[in-house]
Amino acid sequence: MRIQFCFPPRTQNRTVLKKLRLIYESFRFAYNALKANLLRTILSLLGIFIGIFSIIGVLTFIDSLERDIKNSMEFLGTDIIYFQKWPFVGGPDFKWWEYVNRPQPTYNEFTFLKRNLKNASAVSFMSNQHAVVKRKSNSAGRVEIFGVTFEHSVTFDVKIALGRDFLPHETDGGRDVALLGHQIQKSLFPNGENPIGKTIKVKGKKYTVIGTMKEEGDSFLGGFNFDEIVTIPYRSYAKIFYTGPYGDQNCVVIKGTETDTKLSKLEGELTGLIRKKRAIKPTEKNNFELNRPEAVTGFVSGIFGMFNIGGWIIGGLALLVGGFGIANIMFVSVKERTNLIGIQKALGAKRLFILSQFIFEAVVLCLIGGAAGLILIFLITFIPFGTLNVILSFKNIIIGIGVSSFVGAMAGLAPALKAAQMDPVEAIRTA
Repeated sequence: MRIQFCFPPRTQNRTVLKKLRLIYESFRFAYNALKANLLRTILSLLGIFIGIFSIIGVLTFIDSLERDIKNSMEFLGTDIIYFQKWPFVGGPDFKWWEYVNRPQPTYNEFTFLKRNLKNASAVSFMSNQHAVVKRKSNSAGRVEIFGVTFEHSVTFDVKIALGRDFLPHETDGGRDVALLGHQIQKSLFPNGENPIGKTIKVKGKKYTVIGTMKEEGDSFLGGFNFDEIVTIPYRSYAKIFYTGPYGDQNCVVIKGTETDTKLSKLEGELTGLIRKKRAIKPTEKNNFELNRPEAVTGFVSGIFGMFNIGGWIIGGLALLVGGFGIANIMFVSVKERTNLIGIQKALGAKRLFILSQFIFEAVVLCLIGGAAGLILIFLITFIPFGTLNVILSFKNIIIGIGVSSFVGAMAGLAPALKAAQMDPVEAIRTA
């Protein structure tokens, strides 16, 4: 038996080394040319710098805005459908008069759905209104008071910091117990006093604190804040607040199952049961809304998609100007080095070497300008913008580098072709 070893042909190795040397020499020529004309190089960078800064800056701020807004809406939950009177998303053509006379969901409808729904893992009922909350001489005004059923902790991710959540007999029996948001706890118990077991007053009615919720922080959207709420059992809530059919506060929250990934089965079943309960005729429209968090996030994504387009247009104009500037500089560079190009060709330099030399020079020039823009954006991310957390993502860095390289290649192509096609004899004669 003869063992034969297969090695790559020497010519192949030589070809690879030749290409690597060609790239190295092209970069070396480009570096020396840029170094020799430092002032011109810096001025050429400005257009690319402004363009990349504009595009990536806009993309970074829009991505950060969209991310913070979506994080602010996490309280809406996942795999959830809300049975409500009003839709989540209105829009410019929102016809409010078609919704204002709708009846709001009732506790009776909640019990009906809980008893009959087959494609739901949990069903909860909640209602909310404002009230003043007091504890001895301390008080908090216009606090959002939530009345909830026991299943509330299943449909929402309630995070307890101190104490415990409601027990079934407390919600079913309408016991006078309460959970406090972090900020309400600080307002009513300012000296670090343990609130568990202490008494607070909501609309003059006494409630015993059984737990406090973890701090959520301010929402970028402002307005509603989980740190500024008090949660009590719904049956107790109904004793001090109006919960009839002609308000806007009631809501039934339905959580889907793992098998119903798009909640299509649940939504269809819900529609049929509610129409049956409300005796809506087949020819009549629904007088209720089944809201899903995806509708809000989709609406937000659509808005920011338009902003992204605007950012590309603004930055694109700056890049166009910068690209023409780079092309003009490269034409000047070709003219200045005509004699050198002729010498290189006379010594055996191929067209590809001359071509790559000037394209690399333009690409390197644009990459330097793009990198400067990215560095400035990165430094800006350290500036505090209130609740907005600005982050330069890896995706936007890649976009910045890619756009810079593309603009450089396009700007340097025409001058490089002109240089590569020169006649060596005529080029050497040029003074």
